[in-house]
Formats: sequence, structure tokens, C-alpha cells
Amino acid sequence: MCHKEMELEDPQDLRARFRKFLILTSERKQMSKTTLRKRISVIAASALTAGMLSVVASPNVAFGHATVISTTANNSIAELTGTLNNSMFVAVRQSTSGLASVNPGAGQVQGATTAGAGTATNAAAGLGLLTKDASSGTAQTATMLTSGVLSLYVPVGSATSIAVVATNGTFGVSSPTPLGATYTYGQDRRTLLAVTGGATTIGFTWTAPSSVGTYTLSMYNGASGAVSLTTPARTLGAQLTVTTVAASAGGSYSATYSFCAISNSAPSGSQANNTDGTAATTNGNPMFINFALNDAYNNDLDPGSIVATATNGAFIAFGDGGTNPAAGTSSTVVAYDAGAGDSIKVTQGTADAPLSTTVTITYNGTTVCTKTVGFAGAPTKIAVTVLETQKLSGSDGKADFLEDGYARAGLFTVLATDAAGNQVATSSIGTFSANAASLAGQTIVSALSVTSSATQTSTTLPGRVSTGTYTCGATAGEVKTAKLDFTITATGKVITSDAFTIRCADKPYSYTASFDKASYVQGDIATLTVKFLDSKGNPANSIETTGGWTSVTPMLTNVSTTGAAAGLGTTGTKTYTYTVGTTSGMTAGTYTSIIDFTTLTGAGTAVKATPTYKLTTGGDTTTNADVLKSIVALIASINKQIQALQKLILQRR
Repeated sequence: MCHKEMELEDPQDLRARFRKFLILTSERKQMSKTTLRKRISVIAASALTAGMLSVVASPNVAFGHATVISTTANNSIAELTGTLNNSMFVAVRQSTSGLASVNPGAGQVQGATTAGAGTATNAAAGLGLLTKDASSGTAQTATMLTSGVLSLYVPVGSATSIAVVATNGTFGVSSPTPLGATYTYGQDRRTLLAVTGGATTIGFTWTAPSSVGTYTLSMYNGASGAVSLTTPARTLGAQLTVTTVAASAGGSYSATYSFCAISNSAPSGSQANNTDGTAATTNGNPMFINFALNDAYNNDLDPGSIVATATNGAFIAFGDGGTNPAAGTSSTVVAYDAGAGDSIKVTQGTADAPLSTTVTITYNGTTVCTKTVGFAGAPTKIAVTVLETQKLSGSDGKADFLEDGYARAGLFTVLATDAAGNQVATSSIGTFSANAASLAGQTIVSALSVTSSATQTSTTLPGRVSTGTYTCGATAGEVKTAKLDFTITATGKVITSDAFTIRCADKPYSYTASFDKASYVQGDIATLTVKFLDSKGNPANSIETTGGWTSVTPMLTNVSTTGAAAGLGTTGTKTYTYTVGTTSGMTAGTYTSIIDFTTLTGAGTAVKATPTYKLTTGGDTTTNADVLKSIVALIASINKQIQALQKLILQRR
């Protein structure tokens, strides 16, 4: 933290701030693990002896109203978290004696010792409270049992009066009466008037009616006029709506208020939703299933038997409060815990082996969570796919040859997978190298290397493949025996690819062109393939450009990329796509196209290609000549039949 000097502060203010710090420290020491975990607070204060320069720390951030209800819960400290005369707190600590109590230290006089304030606040306890929201202002809600008793307290300014009015039930003050304040009641005990004197907090109880219903407790201050038993409703400072029920719906697991989710990064002690993270991880890394179990009132469950089991030989371990435990050694783990914010750590049962496992978590025999997570294993296979051809005396790859947004130069890709076929990121687990034996005995290719190692495992992300290139000498040709090695750093194991073919060739020198069919119907798709050769008649390389081109293709519309043909692949070819027909229509007939790569034809190394094709409209293409020919054939057939008939008649005579 960066410290800086400030102006001198009033010694009384310094002492007050220091008292608040002591109160907070005392309270935090008493907090249960669950409550401390669920509160989000940053309280910082500093005080030096009067007359010294002050040091500024982080500003105070108030707690919300405590909402965890139990016999060990921690009540909010009104002096630290409330607004004077405008906040009303409900004690969430439940009585173990059968009697409600208010805070016996709640009436402290300003300037009195604060060493036990946290303990004193937690002495306030009620009966039958089931749930309480996190607010302390005018929109509070709570649910409790009929005839239960709430213990309430209000932070106040000195020499002020507070009135509290209930629509039903009765107010009271348990013994011992809080110090520094006096209390009077209306005849029906539904109105309470507290005169604070020098007190900093007032405390009182409210007993709910014996009938089920909804009741309102309104606390008024004197901001707009003095409050009294006869005129209590001045300025509303806080209000609590209480719903009473005959029986509690709490104490049992509720799926509505409980959560369970997968994380492949870290355990969590405050799981707040059911949104899973990525359900798989890489070899050797753990997965976590974080969960928070609550009852129908969104309160923590009582401690119970938590049992987690994993299938397929996965190992699991229990992490209390979101801690990260050591890896487990079995597929079952048992804990006695409330499950308020815990984790199950999942690891591979067999090192380096791919794994899919389903983890089931139960609480007192009830299944509360079922999640399936996966682990990639160590790579067992690397597959090389050659996409481009290197130029003579070249070593660089073709720029952005995959056109995937990663702008990597290369000639081939490498995909690493484990024994189950899961894709494996290789960047942090090992190194690639050429298999020396596979390149021995030839002079065409002198080197082979991977220049970009895979960093991703998703089948939809380009980074799942590694990319590489190779170096060619001055002689064109191909090597069919090339292999690539991958060495796993942790184990030293070497994985060798299957043999693949790599080629070296000179630049484009000449070309031929042809359409995929001799005849097309209007609306068809036509594909033009141009094959480029080097000066020796080999398919040209992919690195050096073919130059610009022009084309004349009557009645065809080009719908593919125009311009220089690049990326000739391993066969030295480039394809172009056309639709048959134009926007203005189409005339059937036979046509000759002209394909001219001007750089090559201009240099005299190539000639224009002129592939032909036939087009039809797809309707009736019969001509008049065809009709006349059919008529002549029909007449001839009739004449033959007449002659045959005449001959038959003469024979019968």
C-alpha cells in the first residue's frame, strides 16, 4: 500500500476511528468460518498518538446486515455498519437458553471502552427467526415462527428519541436493560419510545403474534418533529416486514438456494450460481467442483455427511471452505460438513491417461450435485498435414498460409492427440524436432522444423494445431519418408509421426486450365482448375507468385477471389468458382474461354489457356431440323408398314 502524509487530524477523531478498528478486530476473531467467508468487507483505520501525522489506509466499506442464522452466527455491529437513527438491525444469533436477549452492552456511552463490543453485540439473540434479508433500512424482510421473539437494535445519536410502532405483537426489553437509555411503552405494547441519552445503541425485543400473518415494524426518528408515544410516526428511519409461519421449511437441502458448478482453474468458498466453467482440462491439471448447500430460507445447512464419488478411477479430495487440498488417492471421499462453500478436487487416477469421470455429491444421502469432467492425457500421436510446397533454396513458410487470423507462416500443420483422440496443446509440455533418420540419404530437403507450437485444445480454435516449415536445396523433387518427433519434457518419451511427403519446386513457369465438366445447365456451379508447372514440368511451389490474371468466360459469373493465384498447395493448382448464367440472362451454346496469367504469358514461358464448355438453359432444346428429321423417319416407317400389308394381301389371293 502506498502511504502518504496528511494534515494533522483531531485526536478525538483518531481515537474514535481506532475504537472502531478494535471493535471490528474483536468481531472477526469470533466469526465462524462460514460467516467470515460470506461477508465481504474491507475495514481499514489508522491512528497514531495525538499530535502525530496520520497515515491513510483503505477507506471503510460497511458490512451488510448479517444474514446467516444460527446459534453461533455473528450479529452486525450497529455502530460500524448502520446509519444513526436510520438503521434497525435484527440479531441473527439464535438463543440457546430459550429466552431472547438484547445486547447488554448496546447502551454504551460515547467514549467508553470498546474492547468487548463485538462480544456484546453477539450476546443479542432471538427465538424462531428463520430468514433475514441483508438490508437494515426501510425495505427489510424477515420470516419467523409464530410467537417467536426478535432481538432488535438501532444505532443512535446522543440525546435523541426513537419510536418503534408494530402492527401487531408486543415490544419489550429483556434484562439486563441496555445502558444509557430509557424505554416506555404504549398500553398495548405495540409502540415503543426510547430516549437515548448518551447511548450509542438501543436494544429491544418484539414478540410475534401466535397467528400466522404478515406484520410491520416501523422505526421513526425526530428529524421532522419530536417523537412520542402519542405521536410516534414522524420521519421513517427503518422498517421491517415480518412474515410468521407455523412451521419452519428450513434445515433441509433446497436445490433453489444451493449451487454447484465446475471450475478448471480454482476452488471456491463462495459459489453463487450454477454456471459451469470449461468442463475439461489438460493432462496433469486438476478440476474443481465447487458447491454451496443451503435450505429453503437460503441459510447454511447444519453439518452433515457429505459423500463424493467419482467414476472411471478418478481421484478426489474434499476442500473445506474453498481450500485447495492435496490430490486425493481414492474415488470416494467422506466429510462431516455443512457444505456452505466447499470444493471437490478431481485428478486423474492414472498419470498421463485420458479420463472422463462423473462426480456425484450427496448430503445426508440426498444427491445434491452430479458433474462430468474430462482430462486430456499425454500425447500419444502426432499427425502431420502438408499443405504447401517449398521453393528451391528456401526455408521460410508461406505467409498466413492457414488464413485463420493467427497470421502464422508455414507449410504444414501438426495435430497432437492422446490415446482417446483428445487434442493436446504441445507448447508447454515438450519440443518438436526432425526425425534425423527420415531425412538421411537425400539432398532435396536439408531441415524440418515446427515454428509455432499448439496452445489450444478446442476443436474450434486455430491454435489447436502447431505449424512448421522445411528447407529445400537447389534441386526440385520430393521426400516421401519425412517424419517428425515430439519429446515430452516430463518423461523424455519420444513420439514419432507417420511418414509424410514434402516437395521442393521452382516458381510457376507455365500453366494449363480446364473446367470440371464439358457441359453445364443454367444455374450450375462451374469450377475452373489452373495447374502451374515449373520450368522442369514439376507442379510449381506455393511461395512464389503466379502474377495477375485476366479471364474471358462468356455466360459465366466469377464468384471466387480474383487477382493473383496464391497458395498452390502440394499439387501446384488454383481453383476458381463460377455460376452458370449472368444477371442479364443466358444464351445456350458452346463457348471458348480465355485464361491469361499475364506475367507468365508476357514473359513467353506460358500461353493463354482456352478451355471450352457447352451451356444449355435446361428447357426444351429441340430444333426445327430435329422435328423435320423425326417427321421423315415417321413417314418412312409408315411406308414400310403399307408395303408389308400389300404383300400379305397378294399372298392370300
